[in-house]
Amino acid sequence: MPILESSISTNTPAFQANANTMQAAIAELRALEQRTRDASAKAAPAFAKRGQLLPRDRVALLLDAGSPFLELSTLAGYQQDGQKAEKSIPGGGIIAGLGFVAQTLCMVVASDSGIEAGALQAMGIEKMQRAQDIALENKLPFVNLGESAGANLLKYKVEHFVLGGGNFYRLAKLSAAGLPVINVLHGSSTAGGAYIPGLSDVVIMVRDRARAFLAGPPLLKAATGEIATDEELGGADMHCSVSGLGEYIAEDDRHAIAIAREVMQKMDWQSSNRTAMPALDACAPPPRYPGEELLGVMPSDIKTPVDMREVIARVVDDSDFLEFKANYGSATLCGNAKIMGLAIGIISNLGPIDTAGATKATHFIQHCCQTRTPIVYLQNTTGYMVGKDAEQGGIIKHGSKMIQAVSNATVPQITLLCGASFGAGNYGMCGRAFGPRFVFAWPNSKTAVMGAEQAAGTMATVMQASAARKGMEVPEFMLDNMKKQIVDTFESQTSAFYTSGLLLDDGVIDPRDTRQVLALALMACLQQERSVQTMQFGVARM
Repeated sequence: MPILESSISTNTPAFQANANTMQAAIAELRALEQRTRDASAKAAPAFAKRGQLLPRDRVALLLDAGSPFLELSTLAGYQQDGQKAEKSIPGGGIIAGLGFVAQTLCMVVASDSGIEAGALQAMGIEKMQRAQDIALENKLPFVNLGESAGANLLKYKVEHFVLGGGNFYRLAKLSAAGLPVINVLHGSSTAGGAYIPGLSDVVIMVRDRARAFLAGPPLLKAATGEIATDEELGGADMHCSVSGLGEYIAEDDRHAIAIAREVMQKMDWQSSNRTAMPALDACAPPPRYPGEELLGVMPSDIKTPVDMREVIARVVDDSDFLEFKANYGSATLCGNAKIMGLAIGIISNLGPIDTAGATKATHFIQHCCQTRTPIVYLQNTTGYMVGKDAEQGGIIKHGSKMIQAVSNATVPQITLLCGASFGAGNYGMCGRAFGPRFVFAWPNSKTAVMGAEQAAGTMATVMQASAARKGMEVPEFMLDNMKKQIVDTFESQTSAFYTSGLLLDDGVIDPRDTRQVLALALMACLQQERSVQTMQFGVARM
């Protein structure tokens, strides 16, 4: 394959300005993530007094030492439910990510019980279900470290209760799909939450801490008049010796996690009766340009064009990229490369998607499906081309063919928002609604139906035309106020932090981590090739 040669000068003021803008966004991202960690860590004295580990310490102990952990959706819930940016604690009360347990790639989820005792949050429910969907689609074992106070009744909404049932539905589907579901119960899992261990294949409970019951002592007394203790109703000893809800009893958090690791190890999930999986090649030649330079590749002004080959050159093995139909539809970039030895197709944008670009992308997607090559979309799109020539050239039908190909692709698709994600370009470049296995965003990226100023200008024109038809004129101050309102509305919702808070991606990442993030995500996707024993039902507790 031809080697990409960079034309970027890293010593220019423009490059440094871009890098400074990106580093400021990364610093903001890390500060928000640290805010969540700090909020959870405030519970450390209480946890220590109870002889417990903090949630993130539990996750760290579960994972193989020195192995990567790709944390997902760290901004879930950010600025939602009317929260002010300066006080919003992101994360949804859940820690979720891809990590290795006993050399097996798993979906790992933990209740962040240092925050509001692990009470369920609205976006936390959606985050949990997204993690379950990823595990199901990519055939990953699901390990849950649970401890939750349950629903916060002060913030009760009926839709959260109804849609929350999807957590249990997905656990049943995971088990029936032949994917191990392991639940370590560090504390409470009561009321509806009791069905989490009930729907798990293996349950490990910490003595004197774990609790699982449909009705606790206060509710039981109110409903039936019966008096019972927490331990009698749902303690670890009772469930592991009487009800049979638990398989293993642990003396403390460390012991429980050690048992979970041993359970995974004894399953021999990586080899036993399963197809050999493609592996990352740690010796694959790295890009010829340092990933550090990705900080300055994307312009500070999102309207400034950028050659996305400069991104590819700093991500793929040996900066080696074979461009597909290079002289046709040149504003749409397609080609083949490898990341840590794994073959991929890449689709990106050098300008609006025109008819030729849409046709080329459709051809390339179908070709990747034929060769079973995963596709990575590097989004930096202002959308599909508009205008008389575009319309007469069939942009609607050709754009629709591209969307058809994206929607029905038979290979894993991963999307990374590097810059603009505007209009139907978000759709054609495999945005969240089109079911990519993963969506990640750089902190500078922006998502909207169109640019804020463009939207304001469009509405101003519409308002003036409507008034003219009535023989009226719109005062200039009214136009200015309307434009400002639209610009403010759009700009408040376009940032990567805001959209990530809505779980419209699986996490905002540092551009310098792109190669590693894509490699781990690809490895997760390729687990789908394994052979598993599916059933008509999940493993029932006996």
